[in-house]
Amino acid sequence: MLLKLARLSLWNRRSTALLTLVSLSLSVALLIGIDHLRHQARDSFQQTLSGTDLIVGPRGGQTNLLLTTVFQMGNPTNSLSPDSYRMLAEHPMVDWAVPIALGDTLKGFPVFATHWSYFEHYRYGQRQPLSFAEGRPFAASSDREVVLGAAVAKELGYELGDDIVIAHGSAGVSFTHHDDHPMTVVGLLEPTGTPVDRRVHMTLKAMEALHNDEGHDSHDSHSPDEHAHDHNDHSEHSHAGEAQAEAVPGNINAVLLGLKSRPAVFGLQRDINQYREEPMTALIPGVALTELWQLLGVAENLLYLISFLVLLATLAGMMTMLLASMGERRRELAILRTVGASGLTLFWLIELEVLLLTIFSLATGLLLLTASLAIAQPWLATEFGLFIAINPISAQTAYLLAGILGLAALMGLVPAISAYRRALAEGLNPRL
Repeated sequence: MLLKLARLSLWNRRSTALLTLVSLSLSVALLIGIDHLRHQARDSFQQTLSGTDLIVGPRGGQTNLLLTTVFQMGNPTNSLSPDSYRMLAEHPMVDWAVPIALGDTLKGFPVFATHWSYFEHYRYGQRQPLSFAEGRPFAASSDREVVLGAAVAKELGYELGDDIVIAHGSAGVSFTHHDDHPMTVVGLLEPTGTPVDRRVHMTLKAMEALHNDEGHDSHDSHSPDEHAHDHNDHSEHSHAGEAQAEAVPGNINAVLLGLKSRPAVFGLQRDINQYREEPMTALIPGVALTELWQLLGVAENLLYLISFLVLLATLAGMMTMLLASMGERRRELAILRTVGASGLTLFWLIELEVLLLTIFSLATGLLLLTASLAIAQPWLATEFGLFIAINPISAQTAYLLAGILGLAALMGLVPAISAYRRALAEGLNPRL
Protein backbone atom coordinates (compact mmCIF):
# COMPACT_ATOMS: atom_id res chain seq x y z
CA MET A 1 0.00 0.00 0.00
CA LEU A 2 2.78 2.43 0.92
CA LEU A 3 4.67 1.52 -2.27
CA LYS A 4 1.60 2.26 -4.40
CA LEU A 5 1.14 5.55 -2.57
CA ALA A 6 4.76 6.53 -3.26
CA ARG A 7 4.37 5.69 -6.95
CA LEU A 8 1.15 7.73 -7.24
CA SER A 9 2.78 10.63 -5.39
CA LEU A 10 5.65 10.68 -7.91
CA TRP A 11 3.18 10.52 -10.78
CA ASN A 12 1.32 13.47 -9.35
CA ARG A 13 4.59 15.45 -9.56
CA ARG A 14 5.70 13.81 -12.80
CA SER A 15 7.22 16.93 -14.39
CA THR A 16 9.82 17.53 -11.70
CA ALA A 17 10.22 13.77 -11.16
CA LEU A 18 10.94 13.29 -14.90
CA LEU A 19 13.61 15.99 -14.90
CA THR A 20 15.23 14.40 -11.87
CA LEU A 21 15.00 10.97 -13.53
CA VAL A 22 16.70 12.20 -16.71
CA SER A 23 19.55 13.97 -14.90
CA LEU A 24 20.11 11.05 -12.54
CA SER A 25 20.02 8.53 -15.42
CA LEU A 26 22.68 10.50 -17.31
CA SER A 27 24.85 10.64 -14.19
CA VAL A 28 24.48 6.89 -13.64
CA ALA A 29 25.32 6.18 -17.29
CA LEU A 30 28.40 8.41 -17.02
CA LEU A 31 29.69 6.82 -13.82
CA ILE A 32 29.02 3.20 -14.84
CA GLY A 33 30.27 3.93 -18.36
CA ILE A 34 33.61 5.29 -17.19
CA ASP A 35 34.06 2.37 -14.80
CA HIS A 36 33.16 -0.11 -17.56
CA LEU A 37 35.41 1.54 -20.13
CA ARG A 38 38.44 1.69 -17.85
CA HIS A 39 38.14 -2.01 -16.96
CA GLN A 40 37.48 -3.03 -20.56
CA ALA A 41 40.32 -0.85 -21.86
CA ARG A 42 42.69 -2.33 -19.29
CA ASP A 43 41.65 -5.88 -20.24
CA SER A 44 41.97 -5.01 -23.92
CA PHE A 45 45.48 -3.62 -23.36
CA GLN A 46 46.51 -6.66 -21.34
CA GLN A 47 45.14 -9.09 -23.95
CA THR A 48 46.75 -7.39 -26.92
CA LEU A 49 49.75 -9.67 -26.75
CA SER A 50 50.14 -12.99 -24.94
CA GLY A 51 52.60 -15.84 -25.24
CA THR A 52 55.49 -13.50 -26.06
CA ASP A 53 58.10 -13.50 -23.30
CA LEU A 54 60.29 -10.59 -24.44
CA ILE A 55 60.24 -7.74 -26.93
CA VAL A 56 63.70 -6.58 -27.95
CA GLY A 57 64.50 -3.35 -29.77
CA PRO A 58 67.19 -0.69 -30.05
CA ARG A 59 68.22 1.06 -26.83
CA GLY A 60 65.49 3.43 -25.64
CA GLY A 61 62.50 3.76 -23.35
CA GLN A 62 60.41 0.68 -22.69
CA THR A 63 57.14 2.55 -23.10
CA ASN A 64 58.15 3.86 -26.51
CA LEU A 65 59.24 0.38 -27.63
CA LEU A 66 55.97 -1.12 -26.43
CA LEU A 67 53.80 1.53 -28.09
CA THR A 68 55.71 1.29 -31.36
CA THR A 69 55.85 -2.49 -31.73
CA VAL A 70 52.54 -3.58 -30.16
CA PHE A 71 50.21 -0.63 -30.74
CA GLN A 72 51.93 0.99 -33.76
CA MET A 73 51.87 4.38 -32.04
CA GLY A 74 54.80 6.62 -32.81
CA ASN A 75 57.73 6.02 -35.10
CA PRO A 76 60.65 3.59 -34.72
CA THR A 77 63.80 5.57 -33.99
CA ASN A 78 66.43 3.00 -34.92
CA SER A 79 66.93 -0.55 -36.12
CA LEU A 80 68.74 -3.69 -35.00
CA SER A 81 71.60 -5.15 -36.95
CA PRO A 82 71.29 -8.60 -38.58
CA ASP A 83 74.07 -9.84 -36.25
CA SER A 84 72.08 -8.90 -33.16
CA TYR A 85 68.99 -10.59 -34.54
CA ARG A 86 70.99 -13.71 -35.31
CA MET A 87 72.37 -13.68 -31.76
CA LEU A 88 68.85 -13.48 -30.35
CA ALA A 89 67.40 -16.12 -32.66
CA GLU A 90 70.22 -18.58 -31.99
CA HIS A 91 70.36 -18.01 -28.23
CA PRO A 92 70.07 -21.35 -26.39
CA MET A 93 67.26 -20.01 -24.19
CA VAL A 94 65.17 -18.80 -27.16
CA ASP A 95 62.52 -21.09 -28.63
CA TRP A 96 61.40 -18.78 -31.44
CA ALA A 97 62.17 -15.28 -32.69
CA VAL A 98 59.94 -13.16 -34.91
CA PRO A 99 61.52 -10.00 -36.41
CA ILE A 100 59.46 -6.85 -37.06
CA ALA A 101 60.04 -3.91 -39.40
CA LEU A 102 57.84 -0.79 -39.41
CA GLY A 103 57.63 2.56 -41.15
CA ASP A 104 55.22 2.31 -44.11
CA THR A 105 51.45 2.75 -44.30
CA LEU A 106 48.43 1.88 -46.41
CA LYS A 107 46.03 4.85 -46.37
CA GLY A 108 46.85 5.51 -42.71
CA PHE A 109 47.03 1.87 -41.60
CA PRO A 110 50.51 0.75 -40.43
CA VAL A 111 52.50 -1.79 -42.42
CA PHE A 112 53.87 -4.62 -40.28
CA ALA A 113 56.69 -6.45 -42.03
CA THR A 114 57.63 -9.71 -40.39
CA HIS A 115 58.58 -13.36 -40.80
CA TRP A 116 56.02 -15.97 -41.91
CA SER A 117 56.26 -17.63 -38.48
CA TYR A 118 54.49 -14.59 -37.03
CA PHE A 119 51.18 -16.27 -37.89
CA GLU A 120 52.28 -19.40 -36.03
CA HIS A 121 53.61 -17.80 -32.84
CA TYR A 122 51.61 -14.58 -32.33
CA ARG A 123 48.99 -14.90 -29.59
CA TYR A 124 46.43 -12.51 -28.11
CA GLY A 125 43.81 -12.71 -25.37
CA GLN A 126 43.99 -16.06 -23.61
CA ARG A 127 46.75 -17.31 -25.91
CA GLN A 128 44.42 -17.32 -28.90
CA PRO A 129 46.17 -17.81 -32.28
CA LEU A 130 45.49 -15.69 -35.34
CA SER A 131 43.01 -17.21 -37.76
CA PHE A 132 42.08 -16.41 -41.34
CA ALA A 133 38.62 -15.35 -42.46
CA GLU A 134 39.72 -15.83 -46.06
CA GLY A 135 42.90 -16.75 -47.90
CA ARG A 136 46.23 -17.78 -46.45
CA PRO A 137 49.47 -16.38 -44.98
CA PHE A 138 51.93 -14.72 -47.31
CA ALA A 139 54.60 -17.01 -48.72
CA ALA A 140 57.96 -16.88 -46.96
CA SER A 141 59.85 -15.86 -50.12
CA SER A 142 57.26 -13.46 -51.55
CA ASP A 143 57.85 -9.75 -51.99
CA ARG A 144 54.41 -9.08 -53.50
CA GLU A 145 51.90 -10.53 -51.02
CA VAL A 146 50.12 -8.95 -48.07
CA VAL A 147 47.73 -10.13 -45.37
CA LEU A 148 45.23 -7.57 -44.09
CA GLY A 149 43.80 -7.20 -40.60
CA ALA A 150 40.02 -7.25 -40.27
CA ALA A 151 39.64 -3.48 -39.74
CA VAL A 152 41.84 -2.67 -42.76
CA ALA A 153 39.83 -4.92 -45.07
CA LYS A 154 36.48 -3.66 -43.76
CA GLU A 155 37.27 0.06 -43.82
CA LEU A 156 39.10 0.10 -47.15
CA GLY A 157 36.90 -2.53 -48.81
CA TYR A 158 39.72 -4.78 -50.01
CA GLU A 159 39.15 -8.40 -51.00
CA LEU A 160 41.35 -11.33 -51.95
CA GLY A 161 43.27 -10.72 -55.15
CA ASP A 162 43.08 -6.91 -54.97
CA ASP A 163 46.23 -4.93 -55.71
CA ILE A 164 47.28 -2.26 -53.22
CA VAL A 165 49.96 0.44 -53.19
CA ILE A 166 52.03 0.93 -50.04
CA ALA A 167 53.17 4.42 -49.06
CA HIS A 168 56.33 5.40 -47.21
CA GLY A 169 55.51 7.35 -44.06
CA SER A 170 53.47 6.94 -40.89
CA ALA A 171 50.64 8.46 -38.86
CA GLY A 172 48.61 8.99 -42.01
CA VAL A 173 51.33 11.16 -43.66
CA SER A 174 52.60 9.52 -46.86
CA PHE A 175 55.80 10.85 -48.36
CA THR A 176 56.28 8.43 -51.26
CA HIS A 177 53.90 5.97 -52.91
CA HIS A 178 55.47 2.75 -54.17
CA ASP A 179 53.33 2.71 -57.33
CA ASP A 180 55.87 0.63 -59.27
CA HIS A 181 55.70 -2.17 -56.69
CA PRO A 182 52.02 -3.08 -56.14
CA MET A 183 51.15 -5.75 -53.61
CA THR A 184 48.46 -8.42 -53.82
CA VAL A 185 46.05 -9.31 -51.00
CA VAL A 186 46.32 -13.05 -50.30
CA GLY A 187 44.75 -13.27 -46.83
CA LEU A 188 42.20 -11.59 -44.57
CA LEU A 189 42.43 -12.16 -40.80
CA GLU A 190 39.53 -12.74 -38.46
CA PRO A 191 38.76 -9.82 -36.09
CA THR A 192 40.73 -9.93 -32.83
CA GLY A 193 39.78 -6.69 -31.10
CA THR A 194 43.49 -5.80 -30.94
CA PRO A 195 45.87 -3.63 -33.03
CA VAL A 196 46.36 -6.68 -35.30
CA ASP A 197 43.07 -5.69 -36.95
CA ARG A 198 44.67 -2.46 -38.16
CA ARG A 199 47.86 -3.97 -39.56
CA VAL A 200 48.95 -4.63 -43.13
CA HIS A 201 51.24 -7.68 -42.95
CA MET A 202 54.00 -8.44 -45.43
CA THR A 203 57.37 -10.15 -45.51
CA LEU A 204 60.60 -8.43 -44.56
CA LYS A 205 61.74 -9.16 -48.09
CA ALA A 206 58.75 -7.23 -49.45
CA MET A 207 59.56 -4.17 -47.35
CA GLU A 208 63.19 -4.33 -48.44
CA ALA A 209 62.07 -4.53 -52.08
CA LEU A 210 59.81 -1.50 -51.65
CA HIS A 211 62.81 0.59 -50.63
CA ASN A 212 65.31 -0.93 -53.03
CA ASP A 213 65.35 0.14 -56.67
CA GLU A 214 66.63 -3.26 -57.68
CA GLY A 215 63.69 -4.86 -55.94
CA HIS A 216 61.23 -3.06 -58.25
CA ASP A 217 62.07 -5.38 -61.11
CA SER A 218 61.73 -8.54 -59.09
CA HIS A 219 58.25 -9.99 -59.44
CA ASP A 220 57.13 -13.00 -57.47
CA SER A 221 56.03 -15.45 -60.14
CA HIS A 222 55.24 -18.42 -57.94
CA SER A 223 51.80 -19.93 -58.28
CA PRO A 224 49.49 -20.16 -55.24
CA ASP A 225 50.22 -23.86 -54.93
CA GLU A 226 53.95 -23.15 -54.91
CA HIS A 227 53.44 -20.51 -52.21
CA ALA A 228 51.55 -22.96 -50.05
CA HIS A 229 54.23 -25.58 -50.64
CA ASP A 230 56.91 -23.02 -49.74
CA HIS A 231 55.12 -22.24 -46.48
CA ASN A 232 54.68 -25.90 -45.60
CA ASP A 233 58.33 -26.59 -46.25
CA HIS A 234 59.27 -23.92 -43.74
CA SER A 235 56.87 -25.40 -41.22
CA GLU A 236 58.83 -28.62 -41.20
CA HIS A 237 62.02 -26.96 -39.97
CA SER A 238 62.82 -26.44 -36.32
CA HIS A 239 62.41 -22.93 -34.95
CA ALA A 240 66.12 -22.49 -34.36
CA GLY A 241 66.96 -23.89 -37.80
CA GLU A 242 64.67 -21.48 -39.65
CA ALA A 243 66.20 -18.52 -37.84
CA GLN A 244 69.71 -19.53 -38.86
CA ALA A 245 68.91 -20.58 -42.42
CA GLU A 246 66.95 -17.56 -43.65
CA ALA A 247 68.58 -14.24 -44.40
CA VAL A 248 66.94 -11.30 -42.66
CA PRO A 249 67.19 -7.71 -43.98
CA GLY A 250 68.95 -5.15 -41.87
CA ASN A 251 65.89 -2.97 -41.31
CA ILE A 252 64.56 -4.70 -38.19
CA ASN A 253 62.96 -2.48 -35.56
CA ALA A 254 62.15 -5.12 -32.96
CA VAL A 255 62.11 -8.86 -32.26
CA LEU A 256 59.43 -10.87 -30.45
CA LEU A 257 60.94 -13.71 -28.44
CA GLY A 258 59.43 -16.88 -27.02
CA LEU A 259 61.62 -18.72 -24.50
CA LYS A 260 62.04 -22.41 -23.81
CA SER A 261 61.75 -21.76 -20.09
CA ARG A 262 59.73 -18.81 -18.80
CA PRO A 263 61.61 -18.56 -15.47
CA ALA A 264 64.70 -17.66 -17.52
CA VAL A 265 63.07 -14.46 -18.81
CA PHE A 266 64.58 -12.15 -16.18
CA GLY A 267 68.10 -13.47 -16.69
CA LEU A 268 67.89 -13.16 -20.46
CA GLN A 269 66.39 -9.68 -20.16
CA ARG A 270 69.36 -8.61 -18.05
CA ASP A 271 71.85 -10.16 -20.50
CA ILE A 272 70.27 -8.42 -23.48
CA ASN A 273 70.16 -5.04 -21.74
CA GLN A 274 73.87 -5.44 -20.93
CA TYR A 275 74.86 -6.72 -24.40
CA ARG A 276 78.06 -4.91 -25.36
CA GLU A 277 78.12 -5.45 -29.13
CA GLU A 278 74.99 -3.33 -29.67
CA PRO A 279 72.85 -1.33 -27.20
CA MET A 280 69.44 -2.99 -26.93
CA THR A 281 66.38 -2.85 -24.70
CA ALA A 282 64.43 -5.95 -23.70
CA LEU A 283 61.04 -5.64 -22.05
CA ILE A 284 58.55 -8.09 -20.61
CA PRO A 285 55.21 -7.26 -22.28
CA GLY A 286 53.02 -7.88 -19.23
CA VAL A 287 55.21 -5.76 -16.95
CA ALA A 288 55.48 -2.96 -19.52
CA LEU A 289 51.71 -2.94 -20.09
CA THR A 290 51.12 -2.64 -16.35
CA GLU A 291 53.57 0.26 -16.12
CA LEU A 292 51.90 1.94 -19.10
CA TRP A 293 48.50 1.64 -17.47
CA GLN A 294 49.87 3.13 -14.26
CA LEU A 295 50.96 6.17 -16.26
CA LEU A 296 47.37 6.54 -17.44
CA GLY A 297 46.00 5.92 -13.95
CA VAL A 298 45.99 9.61 -12.95
CA ALA A 299 43.75 10.63 -15.84
CA GLU A 300 41.60 7.54 -15.30
CA ASN A 301 41.04 8.31 -11.61
CA LEU A 302 40.37 11.98 -12.39
CA LEU A 303 37.61 11.05 -14.85
CA TYR A 304 36.18 8.64 -12.31
CA LEU A 305 36.19 11.33 -9.62
CA ILE A 306 34.50 13.86 -11.92
CA SER A 307 31.73 11.39 -12.79
CA PHE A 308 31.20 10.62 -9.10
CA LEU A 309 30.93 14.33 -8.30
CA VAL A 310 28.37 14.73 -11.09
CA LEU A 311 26.35 11.89 -9.59
CA LEU A 312 26.64 13.41 -6.12
CA ALA A 313 25.45 16.78 -7.42
CA THR A 314 22.47 15.11 -9.09
CA LEU A 315 21.52 13.29 -5.89
CA ALA A 316 21.83 16.56 -4.02
CA GLY A 317 19.49 18.13 -6.57
CA MET A 318 16.97 15.36 -5.99
CA MET A 319 17.19 15.92 -2.25
CA THR A 320 16.68 19.67 -2.74
CA MET A 321 13.68 19.02 -4.98
CA LEU A 322 12.05 16.83 -2.32
CA LEU A 323 12.77 19.38 0.41
CA ALA A 324 11.31 22.18 -1.68
CA SER A 325 8.17 20.13 -2.29
CA MET A 326 7.48 19.70 1.42
CA GLY A 327 5.72 23.06 1.61
CA GLU A 328 3.59 22.29 -1.44
CA ARG A 329 2.68 18.89 -0.03
CA ARG A 330 1.45 20.17 3.34
CA ARG A 331 -2.17 19.48 2.40
CA GLU A 332 -1.30 16.03 1.06
CA LEU A 333 0.51 15.14 4.29
CA ALA A 334 -2.39 16.45 6.41
CA ILE A 335 -4.86 14.29 4.47
CA LEU A 336 -2.65 11.25 4.98
CA ARG A 337 -2.57 11.94 8.68
CA THR A 338 -6.34 12.20 8.89
CA VAL A 339 -6.67 8.69 7.47
CA GLY A 340 -4.34 7.32 10.14
CA ALA A 341 -0.79 7.82 8.81
CA SER A 342 1.83 8.44 11.48
CA GLY A 343 4.97 10.54 11.26
CA LEU A 344 6.97 7.32 10.70
CA THR A 345 4.67 6.45 7.79
CA LEU A 346 5.44 9.80 6.19
CA PHE A 347 9.14 9.19 6.75
CA TRP A 348 9.03 5.87 4.86
CA LEU A 349 6.85 7.39 2.14
CA ILE A 350 9.55 9.94 1.27
CA GLU A 351 12.26 7.28 1.44
CA LEU A 352 10.30 5.03 -0.91
CA GLU A 353 9.90 7.90 -3.36
CA VAL A 354 13.66 8.40 -3.33
CA LEU A 355 14.35 4.68 -3.82
CA LEU A 356 11.78 4.36 -6.63
CA LEU A 357 13.21 7.36 -8.43
CA THR A 358 16.75 5.99 -8.02
CA ILE A 359 15.85 2.46 -9.17
CA PHE A 360 14.14 3.78 -12.31
CA SER A 361 17.18 6.00 -12.93
CA LEU A 362 19.57 3.05 -12.56
CA ALA A 363 17.59 0.99 -15.04
CA THR A 364 17.30 3.88 -17.51
CA GLY A 365 20.99 4.72 -17.13
CA LEU A 366 22.03 1.12 -17.86
CA LEU A 367 19.79 0.99 -20.95
CA LEU A 368 21.23 4.30 -22.16
CA LEU A 369 24.79 3.10 -21.57
CA THR A 370 24.17 -0.22 -23.35
CA ALA A 371 22.73 1.56 -26.38
CA SER A 372 25.68 3.98 -26.44
CA LEU A 373 28.20 1.12 -26.25
CA ALA A 374 26.44 -0.72 -29.08
CA ILE A 375 26.77 2.39 -31.25
CA ALA A 376 30.35 3.23 -30.22
CA GLN A 377 31.80 -0.30 -30.24
CA PRO A 378 32.68 -0.44 -33.98
CA TRP A 379 34.21 3.04 -33.83
CA LEU A 380 36.33 2.21 -30.77
CA ALA A 381 37.54 -1.01 -32.40
CA THR A 382 38.38 0.73 -35.68
CA GLU A 383 39.97 3.90 -34.33
CA PHE A 384 41.72 2.64 -31.19
CA GLY A 385 41.86 -1.14 -31.56
CA LEU A 386 39.81 -1.55 -28.37
CA PHE A 387 37.09 -4.16 -28.16
CA ILE A 388 34.61 -2.96 -25.54
CA ALA A 389 31.89 -5.39 -24.44
CA ILE A 390 28.37 -4.03 -24.93
CA ASN A 391 27.02 -5.55 -21.71
CA PRO A 392 28.15 -3.33 -18.81
CA ILE A 393 26.81 -5.64 -16.10
CA SER A 394 29.50 -7.21 -13.92
CA ALA A 395 30.24 -7.81 -10.26
CA GLN A 396 31.87 -4.37 -10.08
CA THR A 397 28.81 -2.79 -11.68
CA ALA A 398 26.52 -4.49 -9.15
CA TYR A 399 28.57 -3.03 -6.31
CA LEU A 400 28.40 0.42 -7.88
CA LEU A 401 24.63 0.19 -8.39
CA ALA A 402 24.17 -0.91 -4.79
CA GLY A 403 26.41 1.95 -3.64
CA ILE A 404 24.42 4.50 -5.66
CA LEU A 405 21.17 3.15 -4.24
CA GLY A 406 22.56 3.29 -0.71
CA LEU A 407 23.86 6.83 -1.21
CA ALA A 408 20.48 7.93 -2.56
CA ALA A 409 18.72 6.39 0.44
CA LEU A 410 21.16 8.16 2.74
CA MET A 411 20.57 11.53 1.11
CA GLY A 412 16.85 10.84 1.12
CA LEU A 413 16.97 10.83 4.91
CA VAL A 414 17.10 14.63 4.86
CA PRO A 415 13.65 15.22 3.27
CA ALA A 416 12.25 12.15 5.05
CA ILE A 417 13.29 13.44 8.48
CA SER A 418 11.97 16.87 7.50
CA ALA A 419 8.55 15.34 6.76
CA TYR A 420 8.64 13.46 10.06
CA ARG A 421 9.51 16.58 12.07
CA ARG A 422 6.89 18.64 10.24
CA ALA A 423 4.31 16.04 11.20
CA LEU A 424 5.36 16.31 14.85
CA ALA A 425 5.44 20.09 14.83
CA GLU A 426 1.97 20.36 13.36
CA GLY A 427 0.52 17.76 15.67
CA LEU A 428 -0.11 15.20 12.99
CA ASN A 429 0.98 12.22 15.07
CA PRO A 430 -1.83 10.14 16.54
CA ARG A 431 -2.75 11.06 20.11
CA LEU A 432 -2.92 8.24 22.63
